[in-house]
Amino acid sequence: MNGADPDRWSGVAANWAELWGGFADPARRALIEHADVRPGTRVLDVGCGSGEFLTLLADLGAEAVGVDPAPGMVAIARRSLPNADIREGDFSALPWPDGTFDVVTAVNALQFADDMVAALREATRVLQPGGRIGIANWAEAGLNDLDTIEDAVADAAGEKRVPGGDYRRAGGLQSLFARAGLEVTATGLVETLWRARDEDTLVRGVLLGDAPERVAAVRNVVIEAAHPFRTAEGGYLLRNAFRYAVGHDRVM
Repeated sequence: MNGADPDRWSGVAANWAELWGGFADPARRALIEHADVRPGTRVLDVGCGSGEFLTLLADLGAEAVGVDPAPGMVAIARRSLPNADIREGDFSALPWPDGTFDVVTAVNALQFADDMVAALREATRVLQPGGRIGIANWAEAGLNDLDTIEDAVADAAGEKRVPGGDYRRAGGLQSLFARAGLEVTATGLVETLWRARDEDTLVRGVLLGDAPERVAAVRNVVIEAAHPFRTAEGGYLLRNAFRYAVGHDRVM
């Protein structure tokens, strides 16, 4: 499912949490390490979704705060962390005053901002002096098994997939940081594995949010395209990758 429509994301929030919620944990842990998140660190996760990163942060002892534009996602995150400050909102106008946080993170969320550079500047606004920003998102298509399947689905439907943006390629996040006046202190590439226990789970995950008639029409396409990723146990293992960057304001 593409796009940042809050209603669409709310409609699939429960399935997202079940199928994809912990998928990006390797990237989240990289941000924790390189942004120097410790017990007591005040962290805002923008685009927090169903709250998996917030839970990791809270388990570490950090003060985990979240914001997401989809009410359904916020509701799930609040159930997981009932005492946390989790609000509806997005990158365009974060609902906190200047200098509130030590760290701002966003995992698979920055690309949904209308202006990614402006979003990074807004994140900088709510940071205290010396605060860190950590961003992670999908790497370029060639590094992701999921893209192979999605390409097959698009081809079967006679559709043309929109190419991934420059932010997904090597150096892309660094370029965005530089344009936003941020100095990069760490970058990297981490493997993010996605597992499906059977064909039904595979199809549900790949076609999350699609209409039932579309799911029925391309189900077999998904299964055929995923054949190289089938495991001996009958499930599927897709190898994917996220890029991340961590930095701070150059004027600190």
